[in-house]
Amino acid sequence: MELHHSKHHNTYVTNLNAAIEKLEGATSSGDVTGIIAAQNAIKFNGGGHLNHSIFWQNLAPPSEGGGAPPSGNLADAINDEFGSLENMQNKLTAITVAVQGSGWGWLGYNKTNGKLALAACPNQDPLEASTGLVPLFGIDVWEHAYYLQYKNVRPDYVKAIWKLANWQDVAARYEAAQK
Repeated sequence: MELHHSKHHNTYVTNLNAAIEKLEGATSSGDVTGIIAAQNAIKFNGGGHLNHSIFWQNLAPPSEGGGAPPSGNLADAINDEFGSLENMQNKLTAITVAVQGSGWGWLGYNKTNGKLALAACPNQDPLEASTGLVPLFGIDVWEHAYYLQYKNVRPDYVKAIWKLANWQDVAARYEAAQK
């Protein structure tokens, strides 16, 4: 995870900053092609930054509560929507493992109907900008997230991530999303 954070996430931030500069330059010169190219880079690198910023907060070592089940309003919402935490985890695991190529599996909050929902996004597409769901818990299934420890066995990595789930962070995101 340290390599993932220090190299990959850092690259998204660096490239996002460069893309924003290119957008500003293209906008000031009226370069429509440059504007469009910069927007694609902003979506990819900005999404990478947003997604990873959530991802790091969504994880905690077991000694700091990682893997402990959620409680309170979040636990109630999970049970209401999915029947149990285990059912939600199984469904999100299946959706996430099934992502073709690289992307993310998400537990999100639908502000329109006030319910939790599951989704997958390709590449670094940010959940809220792509689906309207507020991101609560994300699972990165780009190979850079797991290849050093799990090789090409994505299902093992996704199963293991639940042992690090920081449900306190997810609960705080859930409470904020409801406002």
